[in-house]
Amino acid sequence: MKFFHRQIQLWGEDTQNSLAQKSVLIIGSGGLGSSFAYALGASGIGRIDIVDFDTVSLHNIHRQILFSLSDEGRYKADIFKERVQARYDGVRVNTHKMKADEFFASCADKFDLILDATDNLATRAQIDEFAKQTATPWVFSSVDSFQVQVCFVSEANFKFFPNLGATPAGIAAPIVMFAASFAANLALRYLAGLSVKKDTLYYLNFFSGEFETKKIALV
Repeated sequence: MKFFHRQIQLWGEDTQNSLAQKSVLIIGSGGLGSSFAYALGASGIGRIDIVDFDTVSLHNIHRQILFSLSDEGRYKADIFKERVQARYDGVRVNTHKMKADEFFASCADKFDLILDATDNLATRAQIDEFAKQTATPWVFSSVDSFQVQVCFVSEANFKFFPNLGATPAGIAAPIVMFAASFAANLALRYLAGLSVKKDTLYYLNFFSGEFETKKIALV
């Protein structure tokens, strides 16, 4: 357990060992998803499934920290698996190179937690539907310009976003990494059996310095 020495200082060997029995589903391996790879991939979680049909594009690499210039054109999910398993050989990564709705339609597996790493609200609505059908909590993460929103969704009604057709604005790497780290912390605390505020939307505006929390209405 030398690999996890500093984490064991947080919660002990029993909790650390329990993470090996956990399974996580990540939808998307772009900016948020590639940061999740580093934040969670070497934490001791036993299984991570990654769903992403896309390939690496040059204009995205600046914020998708899992990838390098030589990866352009390769499938993101394949690189996710390679680099996560290279950092820690105790995690099994399963890749699903397909769209989220295709995966949800065929998936028969049960996960302990789902992490949203997408960039559109329509797919997040699909995640919420799948999560509700399978009684699985999920972590919503959103970055738009200088704004970050994160919510651990348990029973909340995801319809608090009225415009499912909205498109994201410009984006910078540090803000994406912050959002992913915040969400990954909620995920890891939950998987470790520690307290997590559920159905509470965290909002942070890096431009104004504004920080808010808001309880979301339940289904």
